[in-house]
Amino acid sequence: MAPAKRTDGQRSLGRRMRGTAGLAALAGLAWVARDVPAALGGRLAGARAERAARSPQFRDGTFHNQADTRTMTAEPGRNLVRELIFGKQKRRPTAPVPLLRPGTPAAADTAGAADELNIIWYGHASALIEIEGRRVLLDPVWSDRCSPSGLVGPRRLHEPPVRLDELPPLDAILISHDHYDHLDMPTVRALVAGQSAPFVVPLGVGAHLDRWGVPAERIIELDWSECHRVDGLEITATAAQHFSGRGLRRDGTLWSSWVVAGARRKVFYTGDSGYFAGYAAIGAEHGPFDVTLMQIGAYDRAWPTIHMFPEEAVDAHLDLRGGLFIPVHWATFNLALHDWSEPVDRLWAEAKARDIRLAVPRPGERVVVDDPPAVDGWWQSVA
Repeated sequence: MAPAKRTDGQRSLGRRMRGTAGLAALAGLAWVARDVPAALGGRLAGARAERAARSPQFRDGTFHNQADTRTMTAEPGRNLVRELIFGKQKRRPTAPVPLLRPGTPAAADTAGAADELNIIWYGHASALIEIEGRRVLLDPVWSDRCSPSGLVGPRRLHEPPVRLDELPPLDAILISHDHYDHLDMPTVRALVAGQSAPFVVPLGVGAHLDRWGVPAERIIELDWSECHRVDGLEITATAAQHFSGRGLRRDGTLWSSWVVAGARRKVFYTGDSGYFAGYAAIGAEHGPFDVTLMQIGAYDRAWPTIHMFPEEAVDAHLDLRGGLFIPVHWATFNLALHDWSEPVDRLWAEAKARDIRLAVPRPGERVVVDDPPAVDGWWQSVA
């Protein structure tokens, strides 16, 4: 029997249903993407643009490194996209990453706050410096993805070990540069609501914070070699070798490493950077450092000038005249083509070969810099 022909009314109903489904899909997409324009951040304008133009790092409309780093290394026969999709690297852990809750320092630690120096690594580049009774938060990213969208982009490989509302009162929040794995709009907005500390950032990054509702009095923008004093600490922006950008435009804001100095203790944080001669200059001017927080992950032969290999991070640590080495920028987001555990495996081998004091904390673990835990290879059981 031949199938019955559809009536005009049935065809009209089908068209309306398809149209409704399409509108619903578009509405859903619009809902999901509603925060993307804001997450892209702001642009330099007015007095902020005028100040950027006076920076020695700014010319021809953008910020620059001390050396030319704009050319990626081409390798004949290598297809990065194919390697990203079909590569055999073990780029994720095979078991849950162990997390610790740092709690509060013991009474004895609090009593000795004048000499206190602890580091709590929360994952990737997010860390808390407890120095001489003050607290400085580095590059806080608590979102599920480091992306302008909640649906696409690199997703966390482990949860944050503490909630944002569980952080103690902060004295300063430092941002190294404006990439999504270091500057996260939802995290910034939560810290504006839940904390009173200033955001100390490189030149131009204040435009993003402005757009996200950070009060002007809580935004401190610094060029390289400029410093800001807060609650007995001297925070200095120092050089790095990297780039910036949250959309199609690149290098519209500055990137930085940081020196956090109290009366007795001193910390260095790399932000993101390739290895460069500036580390020796920073070490000569600001070192020695009790502890360095060094970027070790997300490297590749295709971009050797903007992210350090683990062995180069050890070179930089020595240039800086560092004491204890704590690795950051690994374990939390899948941002490169190497195995998940490769950065810290290479680092551990290099540190042993060169007699470097090393601590590799689990996310959330408090490291007492004067009495760090022995390296126990905890990551190998989950790699």
